[in-house]
Amino acid sequence: MLTVACALAVLAAVRARAAALPTRPLSAAAIRRIAAHPQGMYLDIERRTFNYFWQTTDPQTGLAPDRWPTSAPSSIAATGFALTAEVIGAERGYVSRRAAAARVRTTLAFLLSLPQGPQRTGEAGYHGFFYHFLNLHTGLRAPRSELSTIDTALLMAGVLTAGGYFDKPTPLERQVRAMARKLYLRVDWRWAEPGGDPRVSVAWFPTTGFAHLRWAGYNEASLLYILGMGSPTHPLRADAWRAWTSTYGSDWRHLDGQTMLAFGPQFGHQYTAVWIDLRGIADKFMRAHGETYFGNARRATLAQRQYAIRDPLGWDGYGPDIWGLTTCDGPGDVRAPFRHGQRRFYSYVARGIAPPYVDDGTLAPTAVVGSLPFDPRIVTLATTALLRNYGTLIYTHYGFLDAFNPSFTDAALARHGHVVPGLGWVDGNYLGIDQGPILAMIANEYGGLVWRILRHNPYIRRGLRRAGFRGGWLRSPAGRAHRAR
Repeated sequence: MLTVACALAVLAAVRARAAALPTRPLSAAAIRRIAAHPQGMYLDIERRTFNYFWQTTDPQTGLAPDRWPTSAPSSIAATGFALTAEVIGAERGYVSRRAAAARVRTTLAFLLSLPQGPQRTGEAGYHGFFYHFLNLHTGLRAPRSELSTIDTALLMAGVLTAGGYFDKPTPLERQVRAMARKLYLRVDWRWAEPGGDPRVSVAWFPTTGFAHLRWAGYNEASLLYILGMGSPTHPLRADAWRAWTSTYGSDWRHLDGQTMLAFGPQFGHQYTAVWIDLRGIADKFMRAHGETYFGNARRATLAQRQYAIRDPLGWDGYGPDIWGLTTCDGPGDVRAPFRHGQRRFYSYVARGIAPPYVDDGTLAPTAVVGSLPFDPRIVTLATTALLRNYGTLIYTHYGFLDAFNPSFTDAALARHGHVVPGLGWVDGNYLGIDQGPILAMIANEYGGLVWRILRHNPYIRRGLRRAGFRGGWLRSPAGRAHRAR
């Protein structure tokens, strides 16, 4: 792990030049300088990615857009990452603690003010849950959006992070803590277990009710279940975690040199680990396999790299230091020429290293940088290679653009982004839910900030224990989460 002392020393050196970031693509010389030293590289990425959230979040509502610069509604999951970003910004000194707390208060107060109810329009959520997409300015349900259990969980993780960090006895920070607690405690997790089934429904619609799909199989829903089981007001049933893990089935398998609990897109291994320190703790399922979810995520990261080395579909660019399949943008839902034939390409889709997920040659930097704590060595090699090989295309004033594809070369067929002759397709957008893991995982590797805050959260600890987690830091009593530098 990178040491806090080294990280802070580098941070002091780069703050002056990072304070005024360029608003145009970086030169090759600038990219070389950034990539020359890993610690400085990560702090440059961290600062630029923080600026994405700070500058694109609506200052009046505190809601974060789903993507930028394309016009888009707010994503409540992106807003959860934005709340976490504001904590990181305050801790690093990118903005003042008071400015960050004020922005957080704006977001929490606005969320609490939004109407909740079963109507099709004029509402932002129901039973404490929120719709996946909200109007960025009014906060009301975006057309056709679903009430999303997992996206509400991602929002609540950010809410609890902010509530845990701002612990000073000032009126502003007291308000932040009170509002964070109120938002979390009003979520009726039990309501999302309809029909006597302890597994949580994926979504609810005001016209048709709960979706038939329940969360099943290993994926990012571990965060949802832990948050739901930790609630002292409306908790999930006692057997909810057991019911969910009983659906893992064939997910435990051998994949690209690793025996692990498999999930193709890398985000599924990242999201829970953004907020919850999974090192050294395990539930009954993982104890039976002599593993932890954190160790499993490391295996998934190694498998991603090995898949790119193997490159079974023969895409351009893949190799030991160029990898990263996850859900992300793509060039378009089209068939396009590749070498001596035609291949199928996709827009936004779940990409992964095993079926049923697709691999169309599109790679996402978030799959790499958002995995930094899992294996710092191979992730640092890959991040450096991304910058050196593609940085002038994919690394700009807000850090890494969402995705790129060296194998897609037909500019006329691109439905999104653009094609650079000789280098392939490059996205034109940043996505909040992909920027978030990049920023948070750098902060976790550089001192464990987000993990440290939520290790002391009583709801997280209760949820983990009710789910059967034992060992590690859970053996220690909860204490103060954070003391400002």
